[in-house]
Amino acid sequence: MTQPTPARTTGRGETRGASTSLVLRAVERLVRLDAGHGARAALSVAYDTLRDIPEASAAPAGLRGEDSDLLAALAELCEVIGWILFDAGRYRAAHRMNTRALALAELCGDRSIARLVLLNDSMVHTHTGHAPAALDTAAQVAGPRPLPTLVGSLVLVRRAHATALLGGRGEAIDLIGRARSRFLDGASRHDPPWAWWIDEAELTGHQGWVLARLHDWDRAIPLLYEAATAPGPSYRHLFTAELLAALTGAGAWSEAEDLIAGLAPRAGVIGSVRTTETLAGTAALLLGHADAPANLRDAAAFLRDSVTTHPSGPDRPSR
Repeated sequence: MTQPTPARTTGRGETRGASTSLVLRAVERLVRLDAGHGARAALSVAYDTLRDIPEASAAPAGLRGEDSDLLAALAELCEVIGWILFDAGRYRAAHRMNTRALALAELCGDRSIARLVLLNDSMVHTHTGHAPAALDTAAQVAGPRPLPTLVGSLVLVRRAHATALLGGRGEAIDLIGRARSRFLDGASRHDPPWAWWIDEAELTGHQGWVLARLHDWDRAIPLLYEAATAPGPSYRHLFTAELLAALTGAGAWSEAEDLIAGLAPRAGVIGSVRTTETLAGTAALLLGHADAPANLRDAAAFLRDSVTTHPSGPDRPSR
């Protein structure tokens, strides 16, 4: 058993019990849980962590003057919790946590985590239908020096999604193509440790997804299939959901039915609410689609009943 962390006095008569090592252990636990089982499983642990480490919920301005390593660890913890809230369908809460993480990162000058938070928040804005805000947020990642390879690739991915949402077909295709080209240059020694998940499958999935946003089904579907069948973190079930949506958009009824047959029996344990929302939306679309064959509509009803959906409320996306 580890020894309890001694409380520290702030000089204002207050005590704080968090240490950098305690916070980083919490980060590792949440990342491991989210990658293995999804945000739904990690959400309650994230809330417990906020209760156990009150500094993570404190006003960032009140932590000014704290040890920079502790502030950096708290910024990373809030970033991870912001991601979990996002993938668990708590979009407004995710944006609030991202704002806190960014403030903490700026307090200690941790530009690496600040960039990750901005890229996460850009994704939140796109998912909730606020493409201009997504572009503005992604633009804040740039600095006086060229971005590391993987970070620069991710900026281009975020811009491509937001631009596609706005209907900028040619520009979106150019942006996602540049993202892949830059990724293929290989990671640089300046890329941060958090960029471990930016790999070939991730870029392939996003390229397919951007093309699907533009209804370029012939090019989108093979890329989404490749990403959906590659091993990776739990949240990548999202590429499977986007593949089903693309097959539906293309009217590829037989392929959609085959995908549902393999997906529906395990849909109830998918931990990403973003994914289950997408699956439920596609199932509803198929059920109301006059051209969908009866057996596909039956499969869609099975899928709809199999997924665990997030209750309606203010955190649901606007699209």
